[in-house]
Amino acid sequence: MLNITLITVGTLKEGYLREACAEYEKRLGAFCRLETVQIKEERLPDCPSRAEIAAGLEAEGARILAAMPPRAFRAALCVEGKQLSSEELAGTLGQIGTTRGALALVIGSSYGLFPSVKAACDLRLSVSKLTFPHQLMRVLLLETVYRSLSILHGGKYHK
Repeated sequence: MLNITLITVGTLKEGYLREACAEYEKRLGAFCRLETVQIKEERLPDCPSRAEIAAGLEAEGARILAAMPPRAFRAALCVEGKQLSSEELAGTLGQIGTTRGALALVIGSSYGLFPSVKAACDLRLSVSKLTFPHQLMRVLLLETVYRSLSILHGGKYHK
């Protein structure tokens, strides 16, 4: 069974987002072992400078790298990442399950990810060319992974 570690920056503040994540986490239990690791988001001023943003991302990045499982296939969600269809992601997850057995998925803060985190990843992944709030992205990513694992296991969810 595939081990997935979802590493996110910040907590889910809205109840409806927590409920949606809980639903997909429950569904994913049929296909994988899922662990969610929430990294502390750096507090920045209302109008941070580029230097303040970079320092915040660097601090978050160090915590993200420390939370990554050592032998897992690592994928960072990035605007510039590769877009895959649900079927393509299913194939990728199947290959990861066979070759590594573990996957770490990383969602950064609203300012993104520090370059060292992206460099440490095996894949930069984009769910869409559209921009979404990073808290909503957690729900979207869990649904996307659930859909792909359902496809991989011959389920009907995708239809």
